[in-house]
Amino acid sequence: MRSSKPITVTLGRQQKSLDARLESGAYGSASEVLRAALRALDREEDAINEIMNQKIREALDDPRPDIDSETVFDRIERLHAARGGNGD
Repeated sequence: MRSSKPITVTLGRQQKSLDARLESGAYGSASEVLRAALRALDREEDAINEIMNQKIREALDDPRPDIDSETVFDRIERLHAARGGNGD
């Protein structure tokens, strides 16, 4: 028995990409292409999550003192003004 259900997908501009993969023989069906695409998306999201988790760990482990938000925003405003920002 099938563990998944059929779906309808509208690809728009990505249809050409799918068709090219099928015509090349790299994939046997649109389902194979979409499953490969979802696996790639899962890998990409996992990699991004790992990078973000590492950055969070580094920030939490940073021994330097915290900077209050008012100081941070003052610095940002000065940088923006120095780059020609109009303050709007």
